[in-house]
Amino acid sequence: QEHLVESGGGSVQAGGSLRLSCAASAATYSSVCMGWFRQAPGKEREAVVTIGSDGIANYADSVKGRFTISQDNAKNTVYLQMNSLKPEDTAMYYCAADRVSTGRPWYDPREYNTWGQGTQVTVSS
Repeated sequence: QEHLVESGGGSVQAGGSLRLSCAASAATYSSVCMGWFRQAPGKEREAVVTIGSDGIANYADSVKGRFTISQDNAKNTVYLQMNSLKPEDTAMYYCAADRVSTGRPWYDPREYNTWGQGTQVTVSS
């Protein structure tokens, strides 16, 4: 069974940190690519960072130097460490997995076929 379960969201002040976790089933964890997307009210879902099975990560320009993706293969879990948070980082954060590549770019949500339920991140100024 394919599923993703996110946790770790919450409310912090600007400049603070949060760590999100995404626990995957074994089948889902073996995906071509996994990553994090976010969606703010009234905005489209956007890519934050993804990591391929080769360990190569792609970051959105807006989070480079502040966010870090990592994996724990023993736990089938992907993490998103978010530092120096800004109010504009406020959004629902979703974990996603790309089980079968369709050739779309890493930042295209349509490439990902398994999604978690989301976890809310709120950053106050």
